[in-house]
Amino acid sequence: MSTSTAQHPWRDALLTALAPMIWGTTYLVTTEMLPPDRPFTAALLRALPAGLLLTTICRQWPRSGDWGRLLLLSALNIGFFQALLFIAAYHLPGGLAAVVGALQPLLVMGLAWLLDRQRPLPLALGAAGVGVFGMATLLLSPTASWNPVGLAAALAGTACMAAGTLLARRWRTELPVLAFTGWQLLLGGLILAPLAWAIDPPLPSLGWTAALGYAYLSLVGALLAYSLWFRGIARLPSVVVSSLGLLSPLTAVVLGWVWLGQAMTGWSLLGLVLVFGSILTVQWASATKP
Repeated sequence: MSTSTAQHPWRDALLTALAPMIWGTTYLVTTEMLPPDRPFTAALLRALPAGLLLTTICRQWPRSGDWGRLLLLSALNIGFFQALLFIAAYHLPGGLAAVVGALQPLLVMGLAWLLDRQRPLPLALGAAGVGVFGMATLLLSPTASWNPVGLAAALAGTACMAAGTLLARRWRTELPVLAFTGWQLLLGGLILAPLAWAIDPPLPSLGWTAALGYAYLSLVGALLAYSLWFRGIARLPSVVVSSLGLLSPLTAVVLGWVWLGQAMTGWSLLGLVLVFGSILTVQWASATKP
């Protein structure tokens, strides 16, 4: 960890936390502004224009030896993850998908132990487990259906994001953060393009509302959010970054409550507090690690 990062871990954590909070607005934007039943098109239009814009602005190419790793990171963090995310969304209730996604910090700890021999801190491990329980309390319905295809896609997507988060830190190239982000978005968008073409119906003529929605998803939801995310990966422990990902469903729930008038029960509030406490505990445990 660099000196500046060691001196300002909470500032870096707060900046990184903005990324999943921005991603938490995706559900609201998608349901209220975009044409329905085009998930892969939405993912493509979020990633590819942002990648083209960043790579054009930065004008920095990866070294020849970095292409293989960069392509794998693009698939894990953008292409495969987005595709699996939408497959899960079509087959599972949103609450169950979010609970599976809450396993990501535990998977990152396991991968770090396996690949880097970094034994997880007991406090962080317990806090991550509380986060899964809190997410289940917040979102899981007793009538949730356990579709095997959706469950497999959700688990695979969570594993992709966990591996991508850890490997992005291990495989940092000499590219600046913006160029590193841009190439992943560009390559990930190219992975999504054939899925959008083959599966989704063609886009209708877009009004201003839909155009603004797609622009927001690309410029804010991809360009800004992923730049902050990969900046955080370069500066913070992987488990800290992955735990911040739980802020995405929390943001979606709060926006649904405030903006769409969705119900919030006492159990939901308890789950929200547990998840937020889990995130803070992981940050504190990692910051005070000897």
